[in-house]
Amino acid sequence: MMDKAFEGFFSGKKVLITGHTGFKGSWLSRMMIGFGADVSGYSLRPSTKPNLFSILNLRKKMRNHFHDIRDYRKVLKAMQEEKPEIVIHMAAQPLVRDSYNDPPYTYETNVIGTVNVLQAIKEVGGVKAAVMITTDKVYENKETPRPYAEDDELGGYDPYSASKACCEIAIRSYIRSFFDPENGSKTLIASARAGNVIGGGDWSRDRLVPDMVRSIVEKNEQVILRNPDAIRPWQHVLDPLNGYLMLAKGLHEGRKEFVGAWNFAPEESSCIPVEQLVKKAVSKIGKGSYRIEKDPSKHEMKMLRLDASKAKAVLGWAPRMDIEKSLDWTFGWYGSYYSRKRMDALTGRQIDEFFG
Repeated sequence: MMDKAFEGFFSGKKVLITGHTGFKGSWLSRMMIGFGADVSGYSLRPSTKPNLFSILNLRKKMRNHFHDIRDYRKVLKAMQEEKPEIVIHMAAQPLVRDSYNDPPYTYETNVIGTVNVLQAIKEVGGVKAAVMITTDKVYENKETPRPYAEDDELGGYDPYSASKACCEIAIRSYIRSFFDPENGSKTLIASARAGNVIGGGDWSRDRLVPDMVRSIVEKNEQVILRNPDAIRPWQHVLDPLNGYLMLAKGLHEGRKEFVGAWNFAPEESSCIPVEQLVKKAVSKIGKGSYRIEKDPSKHEMKMLRLDASKAKAVLGWAPRMDIEKSLDWTFGWYGSYYSRKRMDALTGRQIDEFFG
């Protein structure tokens, strides 16, 4: 069964999700539909084959606006047509390595796209809650063991990380300039920082789990590791999505203290190096191997950890999945998919079990 608090709250509410055809967006759309929300989405069409959006047949279960987030007129029109009371903005160019290949597109999509959504919210009115999704990579990463908290310095080495830090500055500016609850704003806005999510249904390029699935499961080839020693805060996709929904619910209810930035991160035991994660995954898949081919031409940070103590203390949020369970659910999902199981039913069961 679905989470009763969320089901009771979101049922019938008009929710607009940008980036709804992506990996996280498809999971979130499936969850919101299950909660009984009136869901619409704004996004490019799915970029991979296969993709979770199509597997879950979401196109027939929600209203879809297939346009570029950089097109303000289309964003505004969708906002005017849908008149949402809750907006969750996830549309982005989400890949570090792609950001090296096309920095202008990355900045335009991430920064201008975010500004377009904020401006449309301002112009149309009626939105009570907006959760703007950025990333754990928004911080000026000094690669120290100390986890980063929400008030740490923003930065970004690569174009992707820097573009998301720019998003945070734009979000904060819009809150101060137009959506300040202390000045009477009825629209409350928060940003959410999480990253390195895993789970079934991701086939993006240059992400570790999809790379493993393509190499080991589809092609019976070795996985190539570019940064085997890089430590990341791995978490199952349902954990941060749960945090986003807690934020959206609180903002909609007028909780002014929810305005601003939030970290969502796993426990320390789930922050492990890439190579260690791959070894665990190979064991769970039951086959596979890897080789290391470092690529210094596209710099990626070696260590990244977030401090989620604010979310735990104020929201009452906590990660429900450790690294072992996250990997079990992830590769269990892919195993079922390649065994031609009914994936909408399995995805729904994982959501039900998570909240149950």
